[in-house]
Amino acid sequence: MRAISKSFPGVKALTDVNLSVAPGEVHAVCGENGAGKSTLMKVLSGVHPHGTFEGQILFQGEPCAFGDIRASERRGIVIIHQELALIPHLSIAENLFLGNEHASRGFIDRRRTFTHAKALLERVGLPENPHTRIADIGVGKQQLVEIAKALAKEVKLLILDEPTAALNDEDSRKLLDLVLELKGQGIACVLISHKLNEIARVADSVTVLRDGRTVETLAVGADGVCEDRIIHAMVGRDLEHRYPERTPRIGDIALEIRDWTVLHPIDLQRKVVDGASITVRRGEIVGMAGLMGAGRTELAMSVFGRSYGRRTGGRVLLDGKEIRTRTVPEAIGHGLAYVTEDRKHLGLNLKDDIRRNISLSALGKVSRRGWVNRHQETKVAEKYRTAMNIKAPSVFAETGKLSGGNQQKVVLAKWIFSEPEVLILDEPTRGIDVGAKAEIYAVIADLADQGKAVLVISSELPELIGLCDRVYTMAEGRVTGEVSRSEATQETLMRLMTVSAANHDEQV
Repeated sequence: MRAISKSFPGVKALTDVNLSVAPGEVHAVCGENGAGKSTLMKVLSGVHPHGTFEGQILFQGEPCAFGDIRASERRGIVIIHQELALIPHLSIAENLFLGNEHASRGFIDRRRTFTHAKALLERVGLPENPHTRIADIGVGKQQLVEIAKALAKEVKLLILDEPTAALNDEDSRKLLDLVLELKGQGIACVLISHKLNEIARVADSVTVLRDGRTVETLAVGADGVCEDRIIHAMVGRDLEHRYPERTPRIGDIALEIRDWTVLHPIDLQRKVVDGASITVRRGEIVGMAGLMGAGRTELAMSVFGRSYGRRTGGRVLLDGKEIRTRTVPEAIGHGLAYVTEDRKHLGLNLKDDIRRNISLSALGKVSRRGWVNRHQETKVAEKYRTAMNIKAPSVFAETGKLSGGNQQKVVLAKWIFSEPEVLILDEPTRGIDVGAKAEIYAVIADLADQGKAVLVISSELPELIGLCDRVYTMAEGRVTGEVSRSEATQETLMRLMTVSAANHDEQV
C-alpha cells in the first residue's frame, strides 16, 4: 500500500500511509483508537472502494482497484472484522459457504458442503459437527469458523481485526497458534491488536500508526522491539506510570452484597452465582477476577436491576441499609451505576449522537415537565466531552462512528452524569489502546478520590493488580478469595480463580 490517504466529512483519517507485507509474514498494525488502523484495512479489502481514497494498492506485484469486498476476496484478500459476520441460526457449514455455495443448477450440494466444511474445520483445529448452529458454540470457536471461512476462499492475505478482544486466555492461545500454522503454509497475515504481548509472540514486524500517519515499521526481534518501544511510538510519549499513583482515602462500607444467589434464566437447576458476598468501601477501588463463566458479570447485572437471571436469595445494602434493586430505574435511584462489558449493544445507542447518549441515564436532570431542555443537554454533554477528552468534532457526532476508546468514554460519561454512589465497571478497557486505557484509569482513580465506591471487573490481571486496592476472585459462581493490593500477584489470583467449588468447600 503506497501513500494511502482517506478522508471523511470533516476528518482526515489517513495521510500518506505505507504498508508492505511479505508472503508467509505476520505483520502487526498498532496504534491508538482512531489512529486509522481499521480504515486502512477497509481500504485494502475493498470496503472503501477504489476511487474513494488516494494512493495505490499492489498485490503480488499487480496494481489493484477493488470496487467492493468481493473483488478483493477473488484475489485472496480476506478480512475478519472485530464484529463477527456470522449468522447465529445457520449451521457452521452454511456459514462457511454463505455467498460462496457449492451448488449446481441452482441447488446446493449438501453432501459436498458437509465434506468440505469438515475438512476446513479439521484444518483450523475445530472438532465440531458442521451441522452445529453458530448460536450453540462460543466466541472462540466462532473466530475459528471465520478463519475456516477465509480458507474456503483460498486466502492469500488474511486480515484479523482485534481477533482476541473478546476471547479468554485459552481461546486466544489457540487462535494465535493457528495464525502461526497459517504462516507456515505461506499465508500472509495482518494482525490488528492492542495486546502487545500477543504481537511479541506471533508478529514478524510491526507498523505503528498515529493520527492517520505511518510512524515507523519495526522488525520484531531485530530492532530491539519491546512493549515500551511500541507504546512510545503509538502515543508519542512514555507511559512510565500506566496506572495513576494515588494514596487511597478509604472510608466506610458503601456497598455490601450478602449471600447473593442467581439462577440461570433458562436452566433453573443451575446456580450461576452461588452465595456470593462482597463489600466495597467509599474511596476504594475493588477488583473482581475470574475466568470466563465464573459468574462475575452475572453477579453485577443481577444486582443492577436484575438484568440477568433469576435471583433466589441474598441482600444488597447501601451505607448499611438494605435496598431493593428489582429494576434498573430502582437501582439507579439508589445511586448504583453499571458500565456494561458490551458497550455496542447494551451501553450505547450507536445511531444517536454523543449528547443524547450522555444524558440518557439521568434525563430528569435536563428536563422539566416531561420536556428535555436541549440547550442544557448540549451544555452538559460538551462539559463531559472536554473533561474526558472525547475525540469528536462536536457533541452532535454519531456515537457509532467514534473509535472504541472514545465510545467507552461516552459510556463512562453517561453514568458519571447520573452522580452514582457506587460504580460497577465491567471490562472498562476491553478493546481499547494503551493511551485511552491510561485516561480511563485516571477517571476511575478520580472517582474513588471523590469518595465513590468502585467495583472493577476485568479479565486482565495486571490491570486489577495495578489499579485496585483489593481484589476478589470468583470460580464456578462462588467467591473463592480476597487479596489485598500488597499481596496480589498474577500467580496468587490465578490459583484462586481456578479453585473448584468442591475444593473451595473443603478449604472453607
